[in-house]
Amino acid sequence: MSWGSLCVGSRCHISVRGNYSVWMPTGLRERKRLAAMRTIQEKALDLFDERGFAAVTIEEIAAACDVSPSSVYRYFGTKEGLIVSDEFEALSQEALADVLDLNDPVGSVGRVVADYESTVSGVAADARAGQIPRRRVRYFFQEPTVRLAVYASLDQASSRIAASMVTRAGMSETKARVAAHAFVFGYFAALEQWYLDGGVHPIARYVDEGMAVLRGVLPQALQPAQVGKG
Repeated sequence: MSWGSLCVGSRCHISVRGNYSVWMPTGLRERKRLAAMRTIQEKALDLFDERGFAAVTIEEIAAACDVSPSSVYRYFGTKEGLIVSDEFEALSQEALADVLDLNDPVGSVGRVVADYESTVSGVAADARAGQIPRRRVRYFFQEPTVRLAVYASLDQASSRIAASMVTRAGMSETKARVAAHAFVFGYFAALEQWYLDGGVHPIARYVDEGMAVLRGVLPQALQPAQVGKG
């Protein structure tokens, strides 16, 4: 997944506390790597949109980006990875703890998505880059191999969130795994409904409505311990 994919590509910069510097790479090498990945991903999406996902090869994407195919494989692993990958995988557990408030996990996601949508609509200079996540979403649901890759990524994200629930909230591993999967795949279900409805309304509306069924369940599961935010 990348939780960023789950969050429609928020790039994991968005803090649930309204601070856009939760995790922003500071090293020059890392910034260059991420810039290269975004460029490749955007060019790949251009080709997928123009010719169809199945008709485009890694070699053609590499040629369009003036990089070697091995560079594309190194960054993304597979063609499906070009759709699924983002920076969530590089988040430390500490940064994840700052993004995800276990006292209100559903609210955390809603705020991240709302912040992302308001930022994209309000920053014209980044409008094209900001639309990359939305462009990716339709492939989650149109391409079977991409959907399988998303499932695998969601499972990895669930495992990381479950680990955070165990260490920060004192949950048993069984409860944490169930809670994390309900949370992550619940979001994905809300995102799919947004897509099926044409993607014309704010994603945050679907998150709020769809994940409301979990709002009362997850905080109870995290009791009796009050979860620290740091």
